[in-house]
Amino acid sequence: MSPRPRRANRLPSLPSLLARKLYKTGQTRGADDDVIYQNRVGRNSTVLIPYAFWDVCTAGHGGAAFERGFIALLSPSEYFGTAGITDDLAARGLAIGRNALVFYERRPDWVAHHPDTLGWTAATSRTDPLGGQYVARIPATTATTEGENIIRGFNATAMKGAGIRAYEYAGARTIKDCRDQLEALFWLCGDAEDVAASNGMSAEGVRARKEAILVSCDERGLLDKAKLIAARILNAQGRTICPFCLEELSSTSFFNRLKQAEGRLVPDLTVTEVNMFHIEELRITALNHQPYNLGWGHHHCNVVVKDSGIQKTLEWIREVLRRNVEAGHLPAENRVS
Repeated sequence: MSPRPRRANRLPSLPSLLARKLYKTGQTRGADDDVIYQNRVGRNSTVLIPYAFWDVCTAGHGGAAFERGFIALLSPSEYFGTAGITDDLAARGLAIGRNALVFYERRPDWVAHHPDTLGWTAATSRTDPLGGQYVARIPATTATTEGENIIRGFNATAMKGAGIRAYEYAGARTIKDCRDQLEALFWLCGDAEDVAASNGMSAEGVRARKEAILVSCDERGLLDKAKLIAARILNAQGRTICPFCLEELSSTSFFNRLKQAEGRLVPDLTVTEVNMFHIEELRITALNHQPYNLGWGHHHCNVVVKDSGIQKTLEWIREVLRRNVEAGHLPAENRVS
């Protein structure tokens, strides 16, 4: 049997670790079974929208922009404590059991408005109809004799989690654009070609893939140097930098495991020195998983910035440094003897 012909447009494969890192940029963060969210799924999955944020999350599109739909989540106090709630929901195109659910998180709400006494059933579907009126994730407590954890709805093996966090959403096209732009940023590291070759790619494969990705991104408007510099993703020389500390990145950091503290070693550590970095932090009032808002940054810089955002973190650090200088714990400037 003759070998199957190779597809003309098939690019040489990336090193497996880098390929996995890029693939994961299109996935949501992890989630345990005792929370309502799905674990490590595509960013274009069903979106869970807290009812209190419905208007800001769906401004201009009413939820229609979400490729795999949405579920609005109401707290028991919102649903049972709001006069005319059914009409309010209908005005937004929502209805309990169709595209909205009551979400129990507190034991007092469970006791006061027990779904069994209401004749309600736990939801079983992420699409209309949802198969029930509520979902529950109530942690265990030792304060009462009936303090076991309560997990109802979306807890079957084939249906774990109701959906994803609203601020993690991105459409399929956006996911693709972000992945390709992030790969281009890898190739814009000064040592990328040598490092890719040392991790299993042929010299010919390196050149072919790098050129194809850079050309494709340029043609799709994903390599605007001025925008990338303004977003702290590239430096003035066109090299990839950490958006927080602004240090130029070596592509070896994409492959090197994070250094561990002596005596606190973990044998199965998979975290690398460089990870995806959101320039404007993820927040529920905006969909920030977008091109020109994603770069590569040091793991430790990412941890420091966390959900506060780069600018607020820098302002905090400036105050920390000021107080340490004033207290005499840090020289006002470094002097070379």
